[in-house]
Amino acid sequence: MATQWETVVGLEVHVELATETKVWCSCKNEFGAEPNTNVCPVCLALPGSLPVLNAQALRFAVKAGLALNCQIQRTSKFDRKNYFYPDSPMNYQISQLDLPFCYDGWVEITKKDGTTRRIGIKRIHLENDAGKLLHAGDDVAEADSSLVDYNRAGVPLIEIVTEPDLRSAEEAGLFLNKLRSIIKYCGVSDVKMEEGSMRCDVNVSVRPVGQTEFGTRSELKNVNSFSAAMRGIEYEAKRHIDRLEKGETIDQETRSWRDAKGISVLLRSKEDAEDYRYFPEPDLPSVVLSDEEVEAIRATLPELPDSVMHRLMSQFGLSAYDASIIVAEKEFAEWFGQAVALAGPANAKAVANWQINEINRVMNEKGLGPDQIPVSPEQIAGMLKLIEAGTITGKIAKAVFEKMIATGKNAETIVKEEGLTQVADEGELLKIALEIVAANPGPVEDWKSGKQAAAQWFVGQMMKATRGRANPQLAMKLVTEALQQHTGQQ
Repeated sequence: MATQWETVVGLEVHVELATETKVWCSCKNEFGAEPNTNVCPVCLALPGSLPVLNAQALRFAVKAGLALNCQIQRTSKFDRKNYFYPDSPMNYQISQLDLPFCYDGWVEITKKDGTTRRIGIKRIHLENDAGKLLHAGDDVAEADSSLVDYNRAGVPLIEIVTEPDLRSAEEAGLFLNKLRSIIKYCGVSDVKMEEGSMRCDVNVSVRPVGQTEFGTRSELKNVNSFSAAMRGIEYEAKRHIDRLEKGETIDQETRSWRDAKGISVLLRSKEDAEDYRYFPEPDLPSVVLSDEEVEAIRATLPELPDSVMHRLMSQFGLSAYDASIIVAEKEFAEWFGQAVALAGPANAKAVANWQINEINRVMNEKGLGPDQIPVSPEQIAGMLKLIEAGTITGKIAKAVFEKMIATGKNAETIVKEEGLTQVADEGELLKIALEIVAANPGPVEDWKSGKQAAAQWFVGQMMKATRGRANPQLAMKLVTEALQQHTGQQ
């Protein structure tokens, strides 16, 4: 019998903090500036320059830890992590080894089958980011030359290290999305992966099912999206299993993930902590946090995604699925709240349906981000009020919605300009029904023979004749009346 294998995954997630300045100096912390313009003697590590801790970066690190259910270290320190790489002008990184600011946290994920799992967070430490290398080639493994931009050197970074609790690519994707959502709600980072403000390294190993000892792991670098992380996990797990089933061994190594090709390639043998020759950072004092300071930071926490989700379910009767889609993005949840406040609680489910189905569709088609919702809460609320008042039908509302997207106009203006008001005049609709019945003897005979679906067919013809403006319930009543008149039935 073939050995059954279990995948074991741990993540190291790097999140740039949204402070105005860098972590050890007063240079601007901004994305997109001209290369090597946001630099100074400190972040370039010129002789004699000394670091000074950015207090806001410290508060943001603790805030993230509290949001992720971590314990907060009351007395902490920084350590010097020594390594040579061209994107690090110091030739070391100021990080934290044994006394990280946050430890022993967790995030709960919900799988597709409805089961939940609690993923442990081992630690969150504060450090500085490195510069950015621009490689002349597919990646560092193939580049024949590189340029370096030190604008990012010294940007405050938290590294969130999970326990090896993840057991599949699916779980890793769920965790990363949940983590991103929580961090964004906190306001400590914009978590834009396309700009590098959230990145992750993936540690993968496999072991026989039932074995408690961990296998030898490999680390994937250069993972630039959640979907890439998931593909990388699946690839590495299969690579490990294939080697083990051939009787080969797994080497502890760091590999580069090439998403376009769907493969990983060797970068270097994997370092352990002793390889970095950590020692306490001599240029920074220890950091002592009082209980009062920690509680003051806790008081700044917003309502977090899980709480918002349960509130939407209990307050508005949304399903768990609908609520989870709405709260996944902070901007979506805020948009929903504003739209419901304008449209009224009775329309909450309608707002959710439009947001999840139509607005999401348009955003996906146009490649829009969560901060680019193409219609305003006022526009959706105005359209729902027209439906509620019987001014337009649900079918007409879809046409109105498309016009709102295209023109930016509100629903009331579009309805007036396009003449889309619902037809509810019984005399006018009965006349149309009689004309349709008279022109279609075949379906009339079907109706006479007891085929009730024929009446629905006539309603469809009425909706077509009125461009969807007929009141559907009234149309059915009048179709039945027209059929009875035409056939002499009462």
